[in-house]
Amino acid sequence: MIAIVDYGAGNLVSVKKALDWLGQDCEITADPDTVAKAAKIVLPGVGHFASTVALARSGLQDAIAEAIGRSVPFLGICVGMQWMFERSEESPETPGLALLQGECGHFPASVKSPHVGWNQLEVAPSSRLFREVSPSPFVYFTHSFRAPVGETTTACCDYGGSFSAAVEQDHLFGVQFHPEKSGEIGLKLLGNFCAL
Repeated sequence: MIAIVDYGAGNLVSVKKALDWLGQDCEITADPDTVAKAAKIVLPGVGHFASTVALARSGLQDAIAEAIGRSVPFLGICVGMQWMFERSEESPETPGLALLQGECGHFPASVKSPHVGWNQLEVAPSSRLFREVSPSPFVYFTHSFRAPVGETTTACCDYGGSFSAAVEQDHLFGVQFHPEKSGEIGLKLLGNFCAL
């Protein structure tokens, strides 16, 4: 079963509909025990980075960390991906899970923020998430903060400079865009995650 984590800040129904369409056994849950026992975990996110505080308060953070420690595949979406890093300028007092090094930052004043709409990616050939996907696909974004480009970056997007649109490390995956709103490309990515 794929656990779609409900911490009060996600595009939960849209993600579930996409996974249902793919024929996956999935459940929206706020129960740490259910998350800990899941075969895969998806953490959607919409809104402010501070909303991730609810994960620690509810016991969900511990359940996710324990599952990740057992190599359970994990996919963070939007704020869910940013939470995988150490911190964000959006809420400096709120720690991330620190699975990945770096700090998420705001877009420069030279571009409009939030970054909303379709934009093109540059995908690394080694990406497992983008397997059998065009190396320059268009996907749908809506965000004001962005993750830095680093060793784990497998897809970049250029908007006010290059930022990480997708990251991969072992069984950890993150996407800044919304696959559940990105049409056939997004469904393919979710399908690739489910097939891991």
